Amino acid sequence: MAGYKGHITGAVLFFAGYFAVLVYIFSIDAAYAQFTPLELVGYPLALFVLTVLFGLWPDVDTDSKGQNVFYTVFFIADLFLIVTEQFQEAAYLGLFALLPALGHHRGWTHTWWAMVLIPSPLLLLPYLHMPDRPLIGLPFYGAAVLGYLSHLMMDGMIGTK
Repeated sequence: MAGYKGHITGAVLFFAGYFAVLVYIFSIDAAYAQFTPLELVGYPLALFVLTVLFGLWPDVDTDSKGQNVFYTVFFIADLFLIVTEQFQEAAYLGLFALLPALGHHRGWTHTWWAMVLIPSPLLLLPYLHMPDRPLIGLPFYGAAVLGYLSHLMMDGMIGTK
């Protein structure tokens, strides 16, 4: 069982492998050579941040650094939604933020199905909002799932049996 530093290290290592695979995939297809300088920095940075955040996510159900990070983000996002009068979205975010409290530590947040489902908005929302580019969210979903997987593996929940 790793602490938050161990989970961050695991997520960084998983990201390095993931990024190397993505660089290889994108380098063999000329269609991807059209990235702007902003995209060349922004996409890897976003993927890195997602991998590390989802490497911490499963411990959001207990007093942890991950919980501190996520609930700070939830609070800021909810406050923004309220100030901009997006009350329905604020309510949904509040409902989502309560879900980890409904279980115990190493409960549902430490399962393979949560690893697949929790990041799914990163895949589904771009698909729904940009049907002409249905797979645009796939690299972000992959980064989140790998970060989550790194956490479960570091905790010995997957791959030790």
